[in-house]
Amino acid sequence: MSFGNQGARVWRKTGKKEMPKCLKSSVKYPQSVMVWGAMSAAGVGPLCFIKGRVNAASYQEILEHFMLPSAEKLYGDEDFVFQHDLAPAHSAKTTGKWFTDHGITVLNWPANSPDLNPIENLWDIVKRKLRDARPNTLDELKAAIEASWASITPQQCHRLIASMPRRIEALISAKGFPSKY
Repeated sequence: MSFGNQGARVWRKTGKKEMPKCLKSSVKYPQSVMVWGAMSAAGVGPLCFIKGRVNAASYQEILEHFMLPSAEKLYGDEDFVFQHDLAPAHSAKTTGKWFTDHGITVLNWPANSPDLNPIENLWDIVKRKLRDARPNTLDELKAAIEASWASITPQQCHRLIASMPRRIEALISAKGFPSKY
C-alpha cells in the first residue's frame, strides 16, 4: 500500500480485497526493538531485548547474562566457537579481552566480508513468522518475537549450521560477490 495525492493504492489478486495479508499500513514511527539471540546446531538460547545503543560495555553485559547461559544450555561442558560480526562493540579490545578471560574461542571473521552467519537466516525465519502478527504495542511486539523464536526447532538450526560448507563454497565460486545465501 502506498499513499500519494490520490489516496491509497493497493495491488492484490481478485477476491482478496479485504484480506489483512494484502494490506500494509504506513506508520511514521513504528514500534521497533533490538534483539540479541544465540543459536547452535542444538537449537536457540534465550533472547535479550536491548534498550538503547550497544557499545562494548553493554555488549559484554549481554554476553555475560545471555551468551554464557545460552552456551551452557546448548553445549554443556563441550568447547564451542563463537561467531559474531565485526561491529564496533564486537571488535573492541575490551570485548576481545572478555572472550579471552572466559576462555571462549571466537571465529576469525574477515573485515568487509559477506555476512554468511546462519543466524541472519534464522532472523529471517523469525520475521516471516511475524508477518501475520499485528502487534499494537511494544509488549505485544516483544511477545510475538518471543513466540516466534520459541517455535524455532533444533532441526531448523542444525540445517542452517550444516549449510556453512555450501555457503563458503558459493562465496568462493562467486569470487566474493553475492550468492544465494
